[in-house]
This record gives sequence, structure tokens and C-alpha cells, in this order.
Amino acid sequence: MADMTMDGAAIAKPKEETMPTRRIVAFFFMVVGMFMAILDIQVVSSSLSEIQAGLSAGSDEIAWVQTAYRIAEVIMIPLSGMLARIVSTRVLFTIAAAGFTAASALCATATNIDQMIVYRALQGFIGGGMIPSVFAAAFTIFPPSKRAIVSPIIGLIATLAPTIGPTVGGYLTDALSWNWLFLINVVPGILVTIGAWLLIDFDKPDPGLVSKFDWWGLAAMAVFLGGLEYVLEEGASNDWLNNGAVLYTAIAMVIGAVVFFWRAFRVEFPIVDLRAFGNANFAFGSVFSFVLGIGLYGLTYIYPLYLGRIRGYDSMLIGETLFISGLVMFLTAPFAGILSNKMDLRVMMMIGFLAFGFGTWEATQLTSDWTFNELLVPQIFRGFGLMFCMVPINNLALGTLAPQRVKGASGLFNLTRNLGGAVGLALINTVLINRTADHTERLAEHVNWNNPAAVAQLNSMTQNNTLHGLDGAAAATRQLLNMVTQQAYVMSFADVFMLLTVLFAGLGVFSLLMQKPGQAPAGAGGH
Repeated sequence: MADMTMDGAAIAKPKEETMPTRRIVAFFFMVVGMFMAILDIQVVSSSLSEIQAGLSAGSDEIAWVQTAYRIAEVIMIPLSGMLARIVSTRVLFTIAAAGFTAASALCATATNIDQMIVYRALQGFIGGGMIPSVFAAAFTIFPPSKRAIVSPIIGLIATLAPTIGPTVGGYLTDALSWNWLFLINVVPGILVTIGAWLLIDFDKPDPGLVSKFDWWGLAAMAVFLGGLEYVLEEGASNDWLNNGAVLYTAIAMVIGAVVFFWRAFRVEFPIVDLRAFGNANFAFGSVFSFVLGIGLYGLTYIYPLYLGRIRGYDSMLIGETLFISGLVMFLTAPFAGILSNKMDLRVMMMIGFLAFGFGTWEATQLTSDWTFNELLVPQIFRGFGLMFCMVPINNLALGTLAPQRVKGASGLFNLTRNLGGAVGLALINTVLINRTADHTERLAEHVNWNNPAAVAQLNSMTQNNTLHGLDGAAAATRQLLNMVTQQAYVMSFADVFMLLTVLFAGLGVFSLLMQKPGQAPAGAGGH
């Protein structure tokens, strides 16, 4: 109903933008699928020892349960935009959901590590098609007025799923068995597959693009991204280029990168459309997404590592200790969505990065005695900071692109976050290895016969071990050496937290140096 002015002229109220219920329900099914695909990156992280025992795998083999998934997923994510244009979002998402579900069932039935690696690679590659599709749908089928609701949802899923992965995995493994880490996907996966096929109607396929498919570009991208992921995953623990496999993979990666970028700018229909980086907001948003990936996956890795190696926690206790970050993110998401429409996105990002940095700065005081209580504040700021970063970064990167560019750009955007996580893990492992060696050497300099405190500690340990019928001096020496090694390891964790603090504090300041993002182009959403 129109309002009236004082002179009787009617003023038409702006037309309220609405969304068909069918599309809202379809988007819900897509979000569930994306949650499963992202969750499975980290769901095995706190249960690797149980999987290793169940498959009789070696200690050098079990890490491939995660590595195979990451390498395969990182290849599919940028590929998904092109595939969606050829077969449509409906067909791509349905195949991805069905394939992910089938691969999950295969993972649960694996009887040896070789089968598990193959099944995990299938799971990561096929499931990777679901993640960018959700981001693309959020910024094309929904009008800008609904972005305060949609952006926090996908931001929450993209950050919550890997954050609670160790917690969910720990509970499932402890209560049931490691097989249920994968079986838990089967029923939801079937429902998502059915829902996607029946409800998604966002676009039409363009089969004519198949004749223009760049197979050489696909092969080059697979070598480039797969090789990059392998080098980052394996380099830190294998002395980087001094290891033959890492060196040869790095060479293949460089060749693949040269061919990939050459074809991306020369062929008519490239595997990945890099022109999205010509949009300044998207380019800056992708950089921020890359750095956010370092913090997101880095802390999801380092906290369980500390609790397992230093505190001796099993998967259940690790999950119980780390659940608070996920809870904070869940509670923060609605407020982040509301504020994203009311605040300058640069200020919001600054608050998020500084909050994240404060949480890691608090963790620089880490000792070998820290438990849930001491980790509470760092985790609260971690969860709060992640949501206050993710929502404005999503809006900045994808919210101002023309609708026809969003499909391809969403794959690139998600790729930057995953690559940030891979770089972050490589950086963290390298720092841990190098700083542990440095701290061990320095601590050992003080553990000698000229140090009264060290001598007193050694004598006390010797006497205690003798009373228990052990070789007192030898046992005491081993205990003292273990104490030095553990303390050096804890100090290296603190160094990692300080490095992350500097990184995120710097990003917080840099956020304000950006230009204020413009509005979405006409027609972005609700078409």
C-alpha cells in the first residue's frame, strides 16, 4: 500500500525482493553438501592413530589419508566453475554429492592403506565440486538485500566445518569406530543428492563448450596444483628440495604452472578464467582469503598437535577441549551478518584480524600445563575473529562481481583459502622443526654439571628411579633429556603463535588501507 505526502501525492514503497521457496530449500541441501565436503578435510585429523592401527599402516603412510584428499580437492575446486557452465549446477552438484557419498562408503570399507588413499582421493576430487557451487549460488540466486543472511551461512560453514572436524572425529571414533568418520556421510549424502537433482534450477547447461575444452590446460593445472600441494605437505618433514621426490615434484610443478598460465591467457575457453582478478575487490578478497586459510587450517592443526604430543590427550579429549571455537563461531555468525550491512567492511575485517591476532598472542604464553581453561580465551577470540573476517571477505570478493563471472571466480576464491591452509601447514611444520632444534640446543647448554639446579634435578630423579628398582642414573638422564625436548617443543609452539600474531595484526592494519568496496553490479542476484 502506498504512503501519502502532505499534498496527497502517493509515494510507492520499494518492492520487497523475494526468493522462491524451491530455491531456498535447494540452497539448504547444497549447504549441507558443502559442510560434509569441508568437514572431511579435518575429520580424520584427531583419529589418524586409530586409522593407522585399523589399516596396519606405517607412520610414513598414514598422513596420506589427509594428503590424498587435499591434493585431489585442490584440483577440482577451480575446475568446478567450468564444469558447471558445461553441464549446469544441477548436474554437477548431483554427481558431486552422489560420488562423494559413494567414496565415503568405500573409505569406511577400506582394508589397507592403499585402498584408503585411493578412496580418499576420489572423495576429495568429487566432493570438491560442491564447495564453489554453493558460493556461486549464494551470490547469484539471492538478491543483495538477502546477503546479510546468506553470507554468514556460507562463511560459518566454510570456517566451522574444518574447526570442529577434530571434535566430531574424536567423538565418532571414541563412541563407535574410525569407520564412522566416513559412514556418517552416507545418509545425508543420499538426501543431498536427491534434493539437488529435484530442486536446483539456477542455470542451463551449455554442452557446446565441450568442443572447446582445454585438455592440455587441465593436465597442466593438475600437475601444477597437485604438485604444489604435495611439495607443501611433504616438504617440511623431508628437508624440502634436498629430498628427491620433493625436488622432482617441484620441477614438475613449475613446468605445469608455466603451461597452465600460458594456456589460461591464450585459449578461447580456459580451464580457469583468471580475468576475475582484474576486479580489485576480488583480488584483495582472495589475498585475505589466502591469509585466513593460514590461520584457519593452521590452528586447526597446531592445537590438536599440542594436546596430543604434549598433553597426551586422545581424540575424545582433544575434541572436548577444542569445541569452544565452533560454539563461538556459531553464536557470532548472526551478528556478523547484521553488521556486514551496517559497518564499513574494512573496519569489520580489521576487528576480525586483530581479534584473531589477540587470540594467538595470548597463546604465546603457552606452557606444557595448559588445558581447557588456559586455552579458553585464545579459542574464543579465534572463533570470533574468524567470523568477523570471513563474512566481509566473502562480500568483498564475490559480492561485487557480475553474475556471469561468479561461477569461475568462486572456484578461484575457495582455492586461495585452501592454498593458504597448505602454505600455513608447511610454514608451521618448518618453524616447529627448526625452532625445536634451536631451543633444544640452547636448553642443553644449561643442562650440565656446572648448573646446580640441573645437578639437583638429576640427583633427585636418580634417587627416585633407584627406589623403584630402575637403573637410577640412566633412567634419570633419559627423563631429563625428555624434559628438555618437551620444553623445546612447547617453546616452538609459542614461536608459531607469535608468527601468526604478527601476520594477523599486520593484516588488521592493512585492511584500512584498502579502498572502500563498491556496490554489486546491477542484476547480481535473484535472476
